[in-house]
Amino acid sequence: MNEDRDIVIIGCGAGGGTAAQFARKTDRKSSITIFEKGKYPQYSKCGLPYTISVRIPDLMDLIEFSEDWFKKANIDLFLETNVEKINAKKQIVFAKKGNRIIEKPYSSLVICTGAKPYIPPIKNIDVKGVFVVRTIDDVKKIISRLSKSKKVTVIGAGLIGLEMADNLYKKGLKVTIVEALPNILVHSLDEDMAKIILDKIPNNISIFTNHLATKIEDSNAEISKVIIKDQQTGDEKSVDTDILILATGINPKTSLAKSIGCKIGKTSGIIINDKAETSVKNVYAVGDCTEYPDFVTSKPTLVGLGSICVRQAIAAGINAAGGNYKLLKGVLQTHTSEFFGVDIASVGPTKNCLNNMSVVSAKFNGTSLPDYFPGGKPISIKVLVDEYTGMIIGAQGVGENVAQRINMFACAILTGLDVNSFRKIETAYAPPIAPTLDVVTLVCDAVSMKLERKKR
Repeated sequence: MNEDRDIVIIGCGAGGGTAAQFARKTDRKSSITIFEKGKYPQYSKCGLPYTISVRIPDLMDLIEFSEDWFKKANIDLFLETNVEKINAKKQIVFAKKGNRIIEKPYSSLVICTGAKPYIPPIKNIDVKGVFVVRTIDDVKKIISRLSKSKKVTVIGAGLIGLEMADNLYKKGLKVTIVEALPNILVHSLDEDMAKIILDKIPNNISIFTNHLATKIEDSNAEISKVIIKDQQTGDEKSVDTDILILATGINPKTSLAKSIGCKIGKTSGIIINDKAETSVKNVYAVGDCTEYPDFVTSKPTLVGLGSICVRQAIAAGINAAGGNYKLLKGVLQTHTSEFFGVDIASVGPTKNCLNNMSVVSAKFNGTSLPDYFPGGKPISIKVLVDEYTGMIIGAQGVGENVAQRINMFACAILTGLDVNSFRKIETAYAPPIAPTLDVVTLVCDAVSMKLERKKR
């Protein structure tokens, strides 16, 4: 324990709040200060779409750790406080709260500045009725407009875009989804798996893949239409809309890190090592502003998942407080979501990201219960395997409880388990709970047979 240690954290999202908690667990006596630009303490951004449909009843329910919690943990939290400058040589942070200038020396600094939404080049985008989904205040604005809206267009068919589309549909709005890429969920699922989701989207939701939103038309400075263009044919279409939601990705916020010389990677994120250290002494970074290698491909990857952010924050908090904690050599990118009544989950790269590897894959459509037992629900699992080593390098699932099945594949990738060993795993069986052979082993049987045929 070190009473002279001063830990300063910039940002109180999942990254900053978690780093502070683990720093306090590691060192009970150090000074810990958080500067947060917004007006809320740590809350779940991942829960934002579900407040639209009131599955989460109140936006304030998203707050995970209150100001009182930080106070009781002896962590100084400054809300609505902007960090304007860092002097890395003297190790001082300069922040401003209202008219008050705060100079705070640090022994360790943790940068958790997050990311900002990517805004596509759509003409006339500054009219009223165009929103992003990044903060509580963003969603407050969307909710305030719902009462006078009937039609909504969502730009982007990734996880956030489809979560928003689903929750807005549940609120009774007419929904249109526009995706610039040829398929939905391209960072999560291969085309054949994504098609299962496409087929589940209600018929009265319009979805346009391979289309760009090019222009907004307005009436009295409020959105009335969005013009979309088919990238293959060049044909344009006008879509009536009262609300436009941009779910088009993020850009890391790295200006403070750049100003003190932190190395920035190919993805525009701050490069960190397995201790969450940046290239600048005593400075750590966490979350959406960072870049870290992919576990399978070793390619630099921009962090965009809350689960990865929290794990980085554990490392940064412990190490900033004098501990010794190391991250895995890369991110597995295990993630899950649910929309239109269907669960999806994925781990590892999709096939499109594995162009430099010889990959063998198989898909299996099974059920959650034995065929003879009523109530079984469909499950589709796809597994990707290295042709030469037999190692599992990715898996995707759509259907009942696929998150926990994909977690099994995450363990396999992490431990280097080959597909022939994985196919022999004894999975739990009882007629009302699970089939004799789970779909996770049956899909591995299928890919193993493909591998055998290739060897002949």
